[in-house]
Amino acid sequence: MQFFLEATIGGLMTGMLYALVALGFVLIFKASGVFNFAQGAMVLFAALAMARFAEWLPGLLHIDNKLVINVVAFTGAMVVMVGVSWLIERLVLGRLVNQEGITLLMATLGITYFLDGFGQTVFGSDIYKIDVGMPKDPLFLLESVFQGGILVNQEDLVAALVAAALVAVLAAFFQYTGTGRALRAVADDHQAAQSIGIPLNRIWVIVWSVAGFVALVAGIIWGSKLGVQFSLSLVALKALPVVILGGLTSVPGAILGGLIIGVGEKLSEVFIGPMLGGGIEIWFAYVLALVFLLVRPQGLFGEKIIDRV
Repeated sequence: MQFFLEATIGGLMTGMLYALVALGFVLIFKASGVFNFAQGAMVLFAALAMARFAEWLPGLLHIDNKLVINVVAFTGAMVVMVGVSWLIERLVLGRLVNQEGITLLMATLGITYFLDGFGQTVFGSDIYKIDVGMPKDPLFLLESVFQGGILVNQEDLVAALVAAALVAVLAAFFQYTGTGRALRAVADDHQAAQSIGIPLNRIWVIVWSVAGFVALVAGIIWGSKLGVQFSLSLVALKALPVVILGGLTSVPGAILGGLIIGVGEKLSEVFIGPMLGGGIEIWFAYVLALVFLLVRPQGLFGEKIIDRV
């Protein structure tokens, strides 16, 4: 039971981080119908900006206060990500809205490689560190119930709480603000939303900016855990099974899909991995996504598309 609880708690926290990355996919797809394969590159670019700004600022501003440096670096990285998101929408995808899906996919693939290369040119290609003060020491819970207690990584716990808070704020934004309602109207029907005066271009810029902000938070969290390196963009590949599981158009689906995959891969690695030689954590999410594609391709909360002739 002790190992089961440890694996489950660890899986829930990791799943929340997967859900945060998957949220970027869902937001853009809901509003514009574009599957943004560049979301992983945006996470990497945001993490690079944050890490390098935090490294450059002490010399530029002649300050040593870590909190001030992190706040200024975060603000600068946020401005960069909003600018990058705006340029992507304005210069590329905004001009391809009515094109075939494969055209849009190839455009986002091109953006992915451009951001990877441009990030390396601007920020360098070394492994960088993000230190935002997240605790690194392990935490032991329920020591009176289980011998030795249940081991919980404090960094993962804080990261999961931050991710959960951001998801809650975004859910409230979409549900209760005028802009959020406009975004949901655009997601339901572009033409109907435009007919009642909702400007699609402005809405798409807002969505891409929000996705850039989500990418920045995800990049800071994953960069703090793993270090900022170019393999960080591969984290987004783990978010692809999440959106397949939850549904491309569902914010709750992204959350639940992330939790299912996070817990599933941890439990399978702990209990099934020893029998199969390990490595299950690497491919578990993709096999589960494949099963869902065969059984329920729209995902748990996705809309089932029915063509009538």
